Amino acid sequence: MANMIDQDQQWLINSLNATLDTNQQARSFAEASLNQASLQPVLLKQFIKKHWQEDEDGFEHPVVSNEEKAIIRGLLLLSLDDPHKKICTAISMAVSSVAHHDWPDEWPDLLSFLMKLITDQSNKNAVNGALRCLALLSADLDDKLVPRIIPVLFPCLHAIVSSPQIYDKLLRTKALSIVYSCTSMLGVMSGVYKTETSALMLPLIQSWMVEFSSILANPVQSEDPDDWSIRMEALKCLNQFVQNFPNLAESQFMEVLVPLWQTFVSSLGVYERSSIEGLEDAYDGRYDSDGSETSLESFIIQLFEFLLTIVGSKKFVKAFGNNVQDLVYYSIAFMQMTEQQVHTWSLDANQYVSDEDENTYSCRVSGSLLLEEILISCGIDGVRALLTAAKQRLNESQQERGKGSAVWWRMREATLFALSSVSEQLLEVEVSGPSQVNLGNLLEQTLTEDMAAGVHEFPFLYARMFSSVAKFSSVINNDVIDHFVYAAIQAIGMDVPAPVKVGACRALSQLLPDTNRGIPQPHILALFSSLTGLLKQASDETMHLVLETLQAAVKAGHEAARSIEPIISPIILNMWASHVSDPFISIDALDVLEAIKNAPGCVHPLVSRVLPYVGPILNKPQQQADGLVAGSLDLLTMLLRNAPIDVVKAVYEVCFDPVVRIVLQSDDHGEMQNATQCLAALVSGGKQQLLTWSGDSGFTMRCLLDVASRLLDPDLDSSGSLFVGNYILQLILHLSSQMVQHIRDLVAALVRRMQSCQIAGLRSSLLLIFARLVHMSSPHVEQFINLLITIPAEGHPNSLHYVMSEWTKQQGEIQGAYQIKVTTTALALLLSTRHVEFGTINVQGHLIKSSAGITTRSKSKVSPDQWTLIPLPAKILATLADVLLEIQEQVLEDDDQDSDWEEVEAGDTEIENDLLYSAGTTSYSRPSHGYLDALAKAFNEDEDDGYDDDLLSAADPLNEINLANFLTNFFREFSQGDQPLFDHLCQSLTQAQKKAVQMVLSL
Repeated sequence: MANMIDQDQQWLINSLNATLDTNQQARSFAEASLNQASLQPVLLKQFIKKHWQEDEDGFEHPVVSNEEKAIIRGLLLLSLDDPHKKICTAISMAVSSVAHHDWPDEWPDLLSFLMKLITDQSNKNAVNGALRCLALLSADLDDKLVPRIIPVLFPCLHAIVSSPQIYDKLLRTKALSIVYSCTSMLGVMSGVYKTETSALMLPLIQSWMVEFSSILANPVQSEDPDDWSIRMEALKCLNQFVQNFPNLAESQFMEVLVPLWQTFVSSLGVYERSSIEGLEDAYDGRYDSDGSETSLESFIIQLFEFLLTIVGSKKFVKAFGNNVQDLVYYSIAFMQMTEQQVHTWSLDANQYVSDEDENTYSCRVSGSLLLEEILISCGIDGVRALLTAAKQRLNESQQERGKGSAVWWRMREATLFALSSVSEQLLEVEVSGPSQVNLGNLLEQTLTEDMAAGVHEFPFLYARMFSSVAKFSSVINNDVIDHFVYAAIQAIGMDVPAPVKVGACRALSQLLPDTNRGIPQPHILALFSSLTGLLKQASDETMHLVLETLQAAVKAGHEAARSIEPIISPIILNMWASHVSDPFISIDALDVLEAIKNAPGCVHPLVSRVLPYVGPILNKPQQQADGLVAGSLDLLTMLLRNAPIDVVKAVYEVCFDPVVRIVLQSDDHGEMQNATQCLAALVSGGKQQLLTWSGDSGFTMRCLLDVASRLLDPDLDSSGSLFVGNYILQLILHLSSQMVQHIRDLVAALVRRMQSCQIAGLRSSLLLIFARLVHMSSPHVEQFINLLITIPAEGHPNSLHYVMSEWTKQQGEIQGAYQIKVTTTALALLLSTRHVEFGTINVQGHLIKSSAGITTRSKSKVSPDQWTLIPLPAKILATLADVLLEIQEQVLEDDDQDSDWEEVEAGDTEIENDLLYSAGTTSYSRPSHGYLDALAKAFNEDEDDGYDDDLLSAADPLNEINLANFLTNFFREFSQGDQPLFDHLCQSLTQAQKKAVQMVLSL
């Protein structure tokens, strides 16, 4: 045997071989041994994984023979009725593992055997084993097997689910889980096989809806996880029915609605006693023998998920009619803090911040998602329902407070949390028009009433008040805001519970940047002192919050920042250095330092503090702690952003030579990336002056070119070259006269780097350089095209063929307003040349769909995608037309869109008509000039595209291009300059593309 195997596996192999022995006694003993081995799940599962199929990952010789496989399959099936649930589950898993390889081709009788077991009412253990096995198998079915087994399987499952007098809740739940898996697969299939899947479900759906209604009809019981589990599985199935087959489910839905409401309302009382008050067992963190969670909260979350589906469907939300307010009213109650949350968050402020910021899986989060969907689906009616329900809950909590209740604050906090979770939607409506309940007045009244509450007794209410003021500052009276700003500043410096400090930090981090009111300097200085004190105690998420608040305080402090810079800068620098390997904290620290740098009179003292520290680090990078070199480079790049020229020169004198050496010599990708960014910032800030600072401009330029050469080395790992595009862009923008003589070598190096590139983002950034070179060559773009033709490219006739093939393939993936502007307009300039070589180039066109259906594991090894080939000019024209369509989509509203597969009836023509006509044009032939202006404005508003580095576009005049106007002029001039060619190329456009082009031509 080539590979070593352990004793257990060797024993198993020997036993399998013995089952083929001619000696009857030896065979019987081996079969008995194997039957016993089947009770050892880990051993058997490992054996199947390693020795069953030769072409599988992790396979080890020897392979199990066909005779041995048949014996194992038979023994496994005979063991499925084991009375021990864990053993039964293990055997089911083994059956599933074998079935993955052998079923249905090598194991055709598996399904019939399992069907026989689940219909045997006399053997509940067999029913249990078969259901467990089918549950595992159903999760791995494909679009060929599901239609074959559902007509046979679902009636058997229905017989189990509809017989509570025969089968317990656990077996009925398992049967429902199989229904869920199969229906989920049908939903995926319905995108392609709509008619077939609907026909398959039509005779089944009514009987199942009756069963779901029956399961949900009775009130939810306390401390009954089996009841919660079967309801949860019924809700999951209902969710699939409604999502995937809304037309079929609609007629039966009203029968489900009343039982669903009964479940929703009755579960609140159970949830309040079990989770919110902690008086009964909520079974948190408990799982059944199959690993499924049995907690009350998991059931409630599933209930919310189904309600979310209903509310999100225009077809089903109408079923609630005038009861939306009741839905909101009960949902707010579910959003109260649980006893466990109060306990955990009181002890661990870090966990409180983490759960709040990351929207941890909970009823609170599920409730907020439902409220958001209600506002989206119901519009102003949803807003009225929310505000009315919120007012009712706030009044009730105030009444409870008057009665002396100790937990009156929970509903108060939950209501404020509910409102805050949808603050953006509420503020949009508040701006556009008043509702019956005035949001600002409601909040001011609530906040005023609760100011007198004891901060130590009700810390979470205070925390929520602070954050709510920040969320709704635009509709709250300035006096109230001022009060909470000063209260938050005081709270941070006082001995109050940690949640109060968290809420205060949240309020200040959001209110201070937007405040125009002058905060007296003593208050700001006290805040700085308190925040720096908090930093010493903070950890993880709380540190992030404190740093965020400190950044806001620096920005709001104005002149006060200069006086505290000598105190605060060393603290933040030390924190940055000690957490430099933690990307989250180090970035937060850098943000604070950048705020200090930008404060009046702070940049020079900060730079003089940083340079003596980072200089030695960069000069001896190999001696530094992990991440310190890359972090120091990041710190320098931050200092260089928008810095005065004397600061740029000071950084250059200390750091230019070591940063260049790092790029040329380091093998650390992080160091190379940050050094590249740092040099790009130096070039951007120093421009032509940078070449004179060393006294030898030729030497400096050679250093910069050497850096480009290393980063464009085709043998260098793509990660190390990641930011070379930004660096070269700065050379082109600011040292263009020096770069002109190197264009040919640069293009050749760019092509070689692209051909070995493994990262899509790097490839896009290199294409941006080609696009910028096209603009540099204007109005003689033909010369640049001719240059590309003379430069070889491996595997292609020349570099023009290669670059245009990659460019047209990648253009749709390029992101960022600036990047899209430069590359799109460059393509237009290229096409305008009508260069003869373009007619010889064919590029990737449309995807050829070789077969219908969905991609499953059984189809994953098929041949790769194949594409049509189309002429380059036609592809460029289509790409430019697509940009017009994309701009339109940013303007047009999404009217009456339904995500249900089976409701996507309209053909392309109808969709295309909507795209062009719903923007307010008076006719197809003559849209208004205002429409185009709206398109341009919408596109330019996308300028904040998530790119942190403004160096990319700040100095480039191309960033001022109005893309919509540019494309309008291009299409007009191109069509007028060569009408026959234009008409010929337009023949390959889709109808939507043709209409987009025709619209701008008619202006």
